[in-house]
Amino acid sequence: MSHPARLWKKLDEKKVQCRLCNHFCIIESDMYGKCGVRQNIDGELRTYTYDRVAAINIDPVEKKPLYHFLPGTRTFSFGTQGCNFGCIYCQNASLSQPPRNGSPVEGQKATPKSLVASALEYGAKSISYTYSEPTIFFELMQDTARLAKEKGLKNIIVSNGFQSPQCLEELDGLIDAANIDLKSFSDDFYHRISGARLKPVLKTLKTIREMGWWLEVTTLLIPDLNDDVTELEQLTEFIVNELGEETPWHISRFHPDYKLMDSRVTPMESLKLARKAGNRAGLKYIYIGNISGDEYNSTFCPGCNAEVISRHGFSMQNVGMAHGRCKECGALLAGVFE
Repeated sequence: MSHPARLWKKLDEKKVQCRLCNHFCIIESDMYGKCGVRQNIDGELRTYTYDRVAAINIDPVEKKPLYHFLPGTRTFSFGTQGCNFGCIYCQNASLSQPPRNGSPVEGQKATPKSLVASALEYGAKSISYTYSEPTIFFELMQDTARLAKEKGLKNIIVSNGFQSPQCLEELDGLIDAANIDLKSFSDDFYHRISGARLKPVLKTLKTIREMGWWLEVTTLLIPDLNDDVTELEQLTEFIVNELGEETPWHISRFHPDYKLMDSRVTPMESLKLARKAGNRAGLKYIYIGNISGDEYNSTFCPGCNAEVISRHGFSMQNVGMAHGRCKECGALLAGVFE
């Protein structure tokens, strides 16, 4: 069953334009937008993701990954099918891509009220809109986030950052934290590999920073596609100059998936070179994920370099800080802490 969509306008001859993301799809009658979940039905835009949740879990907030937002707490996470990107390496293709390929949107029935009730029942401190791209289930996200706020829960998005300015404006005041994929610093990569563009993502990142959401950035490092050191230097310099040196950067290891099965796992040396590029740029918090071992998961004080949070997998172990300050030197760490 479809639901009235938001953020769109009527055009001539029963066409509509979706205003939800930076594709700004012009959709003929009976046709779908690029995401495959929003359809023009007789001159009205409808969505199929409002009441069909395809993935639900209780996660450590570190799994998003968010290492500086309420660390050590649990977040109620959910997502629907669909995405506005077509990344050929998608790690969640079975969830994100079926609607883009013409399959109907599937999932279990849910409402904002039932989702918030479940989050409270499980003792979560936040709700995360994640797994697929939350932009394409905007209506469900917005209504759930409003109710979550009323109940004292925080709201998190894990996103590709392709929201339209109007979409971000609608979410301002509702979302508390975001982890945004900065997939590459090459527009050619975004075009060829994901079917999108770089500049809108950069604008989204800067807008999120201006709005005051807590922000962390993730880059999945793929051999021979986005691991060029010069490009990584440009990417990390952008983070430092436009988002701030205290913005945590998560470098994630690629494993072959979806249409990129003939690639190889990211060499550890490439991950370390990316980390060095971030260090040279001046980033204070850099992490490496999707690897065995916990050597690059710890948080260190930028003042005295003491280990203030050690992690095993996604769980915190030793904590050398109190009220957001290093116990050794008293320096304030960047983040939102309980």
